[in-house]
This record gives sequence, C-alpha cells and structure tokens, in this order.
Amino acid sequence: MTTEALGAAVEELLRPVTGTALSGGTGGAAALEPLVREVLGALAEGAARRGGPVAAASPADLAGGVADTFGAARGTEALGRLTELLAHGSADPADPACAAHLHCPPLAVAVAADLAVSALNPSQDSWDQAPAATVLETLLLEEMAGLVGYDPAEAAGVLTSGGTESNLMGLMLARDRVLGAATGRQIELTGVPRAGAGVGLGSAAGARPRILASAAAHFSVQRAAALLGLGEDAVIPVAVDSQLRMKTGALTAALERCVERGQLPVAIVATAGTTDTGAIDPLRECAELAARYGAWLHVDAAYGGGALLSDRLAPLLDGIELADSVSLDWHKLGWQPAAAGIFLVRKSETYASLARRAVYLNPADDEEAGYPSLLGLSLRTTRRADAFKIAVTLRTLGREGLGRLVDACHELAVAGARAVAAHPRLELHGQAGAGEPVLTAFLFRYVPAASGGAGASGGASADADAVRADEVNAALRRRLLREGGAVVGRTELPGEGPGRVRLKLTLLNPHTTVREVERLLDAVVAAGAAEEGA
Repeated sequence: MTTEALGAAVEELLRPVTGTALSGGTGGAAALEPLVREVLGALAEGAARRGGPVAAASPADLAGGVADTFGAARGTEALGRLTELLAHGSADPADPACAAHLHCPPLAVAVAADLAVSALNPSQDSWDQAPAATVLETLLLEEMAGLVGYDPAEAAGVLTSGGTESNLMGLMLARDRVLGAATGRQIELTGVPRAGAGVGLGSAAGARPRILASAAAHFSVQRAAALLGLGEDAVIPVAVDSQLRMKTGALTAALERCVERGQLPVAIVATAGTTDTGAIDPLRECAELAARYGAWLHVDAAYGGGALLSDRLAPLLDGIELADSVSLDWHKLGWQPAAAGIFLVRKSETYASLARRAVYLNPADDEEAGYPSLLGLSLRTTRRADAFKIAVTLRTLGREGLGRLVDACHELAVAGARAVAAHPRLELHGQAGAGEPVLTAFLFRYVPAASGGAGASGGASADADAVRADEVNAALRRRLLREGGAVVGRTELPGEGPGRVRLKLTLLNPHTTVREVERLLDAVVAAGAAEEGA
C-alpha cells in the first residue's frame, strides 16, 4: 500500500468517530471552546439539581442513579450528561454546609490554569516533554523553599500528589541517610538489613530502625514505614497533650528508650497541622532532639503549611526551617485543585538516593548540554505540571492575598468554636482552657439530653451515656448526608472506650459567613434531636 493510500485509510478510520479532536496544536483552542461551554452549562445544571452541599440520597440510591446514567450516556451526549451527573453527585466544598475534610473549594483562577495544563499535557519526566513547565516548577520550588525558611540555593524539591507521597519521600531519604550512615551501606541498593546483621548504635549491634511520630500523626507515616521495609511496628507513637500536640518530654523519653534498647532513631516526624484539630507539634524542640540523637526531622505541614502565607499565623511554625524535609499541600490551605503537593529538603545533597538516570529521558550528555531533568527528584515518572496552577495563583494573588484567605478561614473557625461553646446542646472539644482553634478546624459533639453533658454521673450509667452519645453523633452525621443537608466530619479522640466520637468542622471556604456556620450548627442540633427521637 502506498503512503497516500495509508494516509487515506487513517482518515477513513477517524471520519465516522465523534470526539477525536485534539486539545493541543493551533486548532486545539477552537476544538475546546464549545466543549468547555458545554461542561460549564452541565456543571451549573448539576449543582442546581443537587441544591446543596451533597445530593439527598442514600449510597445505594446514588449508586443506582450513577449506573443508569453511565449506561445510557452515549456519543455526543456523554460529556454533558456525565458532567451533570458528576456535579449532582459530588460533595461541593464551595457550599458553606460542606465542612468535613481538608477538601478546599479551588480558586477559579487555579482551575482555569489547570485547564491549560490538561490541554497541553506536559509531562515533567523529561525536558523535551515540558520545556517551560520544567523551568516554572524549578522557580516555584525556589520560592517555596524561601517561604519555609530554607536557602533556595541549597534546597531541592518536587511537586507531589500530596502529603502521603511527600511523607513517603521524606522517610525514604531518612532511611537511606541515617540507616546508611549507621551501616556503611547504600540502603537504596542493598535493602534494609535484617536485625542482627551488623547495624550498630553505640555499643549495640543489630539496632532496629525506629520512626517517632505523635499519636495524632497522619496514618501515612505507618504506611510509609511498611512500604520502606521497616514495618509499621517501627513507628513509635509519642504521647500528645489535650490539644493533640506531641509532648516534648514524651519524645525525649521515647528517644532515650530507643538508645537503651539498641534501636536506631531514623526519623522524627513532627506534624504541623493535624487533620482533626490543626495541632502543631513543638517544631524547634523536635529539631533540637533530632540533632542530638542523629535522627532526620521530617515536618508534615500538609495542612499547617498554609499558615506560612499569613503574617499572623506564620509564627506558629517557628522551627520549620530546621527540618531536613517538609511536606506542603496547596490543595488544602492554598485553594488549588488536587493534586498540589510539595516536598522540600533543606540540603539538595540529601536527595542523592533518589537520583535516577534513564537514557531515553535524561541522558547525561543532554544535561551536560544544558537540558535539565526533574526525573531524579520524584518517585513518579509521568507527572503533570501541577506547579503551573500554583504559580498562576501566586502571581495573581501574591502571598498577601492568599494570606487574607487563610486569616478569613481562621477567624471563621474561631467564631464557629465560640458558637459551639455557647450552645447548650453542643460541647467543644477541650473547651476548658483550649483557647481558639489553631488553624481552621475544631472538634465538638452533640450532647444527647439523657447524657447530662460533660458532668454525667459515673459508673455504668456514665458508660451507657457515653455509648449513647457516640451512637447519636455518628448517626446524626449520616442523617445529614442522607438528607443532603450538610457534610460534617467524624473522628475519634485518642484513647480507649466509649465517649470518644467527635464531629469536626474544617472551614476552608473564605467566603462563608459566620451566620452560615451558625446555621450549619443548628442543622447538627436538629439532626441530633431527630436521632434521639428515633
């Protein structure tokens, strides 16, 4: 078959197929324009049909509706029908009554920037797939390093899928550096040595690696330990105070016990913004202890890192600049569409064990000729240009503009916590001496009439009341979801036994008003009363 015939055959294959226009090239924008208009219309229709923070439906009913529409949507109708379905069936973080998780309503400018990335589809694993995006990510990371307090000329980093990936990277580097120095081996090449295989700490041989993190640290710390071959049991939970901050004395004692037992403290994970209360561990003290015991300090600031944007709240993160590595998530207190995670190290040379050379992506002669590669900075190969939307947002609003959003959400949380404390049927977690919310989240619970509140009688009666309170709070949250009235978080306080279930508000919409938060709390109380009646 001739070349001309082959070309004609390809054209004939595509001619009857709808939806084959591409988003790139000189004609890409024209092809996208009507489709984007259709998506915007479907988003509006789906949101109007939803009519609130979440669709009023049981999980089974919602699943049935999704299956029916998915099965029926075909051809040119698919985009509009499925987009409307998604909008109708999504929890909308822009709704004031959607306040359960670290699930932010993204800024429109960031979403628009993300559309450009989706259309152009640059991949960050080689320069020749993403020339401009490679430079932009490098420049953005220099700014982020400076924001944390690192020297941008000495730091390094990468965009990640979020805190879980960033925490994995921090603990991987900690394992390779600290365990590698203790054993004289390249851990990334030879693997984690078995206990008793010559690992030493002082006079002890066969020291087992340990990671120390607060009892309120993110579950990804244990997951990372498992993935890194250390085992979840390698993570030692450190006691927290009533505000869920790691106790410095307890951390010191845990480190001392590690040494006494011949164990190797590989890393201390300090949390700057726990998912439940926004608690921030004593970062400077953690850094001092890490230095004293030769451990790597990783700060999980996926949530609390947003405080660095605020002049008022940035002092809460004093000492973060001493960390060996840091996790940040701008899809939390940064109002970016997911994913917008950032991982940073204070010293670029500590990144060595992640370096990779793939001759088809970053050959040495290309780099020597001035074509840089980000491949050796990431755990991923194909990777979106997620830095672009952050860069656009920063240049649009600046740190000051974003800081105003952080401050607005913090003030909203303070007002919400005060409203809870003043309500006779609600109980604020730690309200006795707790002060205001650290960031933008707080815990509380509905107090059933039979329980008598915080002063309920002791013994079996108190246990029964605590069980009843847990049941009512768990059920009222599900009632709100089922009725489409609100999306409220649910968690449990550390410890054992009944009475630990708490509801959670995480306020990330800077346009929400205090009155709207009060109405949300009224809805919680009404749902609680309905559950008591049931």
